[in-house]
Amino acid sequence: QVQLVESGGGLVQPGGSLRLSCAASTNLFRVATMAWYRQAPGNEREFVAHITTAGYTNYADAVKGRFTISRDNAKSTVYLQMNSLKLEDTAVYCCKPLGTSFWGQGTQVTVSL
Repeated sequence: QVQLVESGGGLVQPGGSLRLSCAASTNLFRVATMAWYRQAPGNEREFVAHITTAGYTNYADAVKGRFTISRDNAKSTVYLQMNSLKLEDTAVYCCKPLGTSFWGQGTQVTVSL
């Protein structure tokens, strides 16, 4: 049983920052490329970023230069530092080990004036 628990979402003004966390209760984390996805109301789920076990990262163009993904293998946790947030970043953010069907429950990020 794989459990993924996201936290750190909230309400923030444009230009603000949030740091999301995703804690995994499985050894799968140690061998998995971990990714963040997001889904805004009325939109399909979209890729945000991923990080390999070696620390190589990849970002969607929409967040490049503003978001930073990182991981702590000792804590089985992946993070998403989000800076310079925009209204269009509002979404439910979920983490996922790539190549699996497991998803966390998500954490809501709302960027609003």
